Amino acid sequence: MNPVKVISQQPPGGRCTLYARYADAIAEMLDWSHAIVHDECRDAHGEGFPSLWIHDTAIQPADGAILTPEDICDWLRHQDVDARRADALQLRLQAVLDDFLENWKPESPAAK
Repeated sequence: MNPVKVISQQPPGGRCTLYARYADAIAEMLDWSHAIVHDECRDAHGEGFPSLWIHDTAIQPADGAILTPEDICDWLRHQDVDARRADALQLRLQAVLDDFLENWKPESPAAK
């Protein structure tokens, strides 16, 4: 079982892409394995896509819409991840989010 799992649609949309990038960063920073699971069931932050799971728990966004670095790291801090590691991870995840917001462009329907 991978400690970090993303449930994504195929092809991934915006949040699925962002959550996959978050998973890459979490796995790298905490030296955990991760997996992307493709599903056809839309169930944001639940059993379907888009969702980010850590240790069998779907992390829930504070705003109910999109996970932030703070949401993820607050959850990890409550799971006894060392505060310094969580703080460093939060900075890394914020860089991921900033890059995503600046550069991600949805695929146009004509390109499919």
